[in-house]
Amino acid sequence: MALAIRQLQKHFVGEVSGLDLRVPLTTEQAREVEAAMDKYAVLVFHGQDITDEQQLAFALNFGEREQARGGTIVKKDEYRLTTGLNDVSNLGKDGKPLARDSRAHLFNLGNCLWHSDSSFRPIPAKFSLLSARVVNPKGGNTEFADMRAAYDALDDETKAEIDDLICEHSLMYSRGSLGFLDYTDEEKAMFRPVLQRLVRTHPVHGRKSLYLSSHAGTIKGMSMPEARLLLRDLNEHATQPEFVYVHKWTLHDLVMWDNRQTMHRVRRYDQSQPRDMRRATVAGTEPTVAQQAAE
Repeated sequence: MALAIRQLQKHFVGEVSGLDLRVPLTTEQAREVEAAMDKYAVLVFHGQDITDEQQLAFALNFGEREQARGGTIVKKDEYRLTTGLNDVSNLGKDGKPLARDSRAHLFNLGNCLWHSDSSFRPIPAKFSLLSARVVNPKGGNTEFADMRAAYDALDDETKAEIDDLICEHSLMYSRGSLGFLDYTDEEKAMFRPVLQRLVRTHPVHGRKSLYLSSHAGTIKGMSMPEARLLLRDLNEHATQPEFVYVHKWTLHDLVMWDNRQTMHRVRRYDQSQPRDMRRATVAGTEPTVAQQAAE
């Protein structure tokens, strides 16, 4: 069966059929999937009952695996997964839902904010591939916003104002907006802000997109209140329904998205019930600006 794609939303998102991700991709199939990612920015694969190893093998068709360090407060000896995937579940090492007052649970609630994966890293992520192993019975949809269409819809005056702006991104900004302010010195060093462009240009098709995220806390050359008002206005614009696709998870869905062209968030769900989601993250290859740690 040949690979086929059906567009799900007027601006982006393709539903893929004709691929079994348990089977290694051919060079031509990998090329087709990457071209589809450039076009649609989000791809949905249904019915993919895969192992962690198969998920990671699929991801490695598109670049190197991003290293997990620096994206969580969970210590390595407390990891539930040891296969190289990112744990985006609500589960502890014992396989049970995290306690409501645990630091890991409170920190993970930041995933309910609009963000782009790893924008807090000097070189942010390229693709993310999320596999649904246990689906929560209530809530937990993931929403995606097309940041290309959002940029295109801005007026010329706003485009001129923001095109050369540089933001500071940190996990401490996103979690701080929810009131999570307690960090060790090691965590503060690990989450030290990095610089990212506010407008990115895609390396293949050349379209510009807004590079927004709850991790963005201020803008170079602006006061923090002024910067946060501008970022809030842009986020409100970019997450209007016309730019957003809502994915309602079914068991063994795999959704793949381009962090250079989209923003996403998970919606609230019943935290007393298990939700097992596992993400493979493809590393980016270059910084959005000449990177240095923010002072």
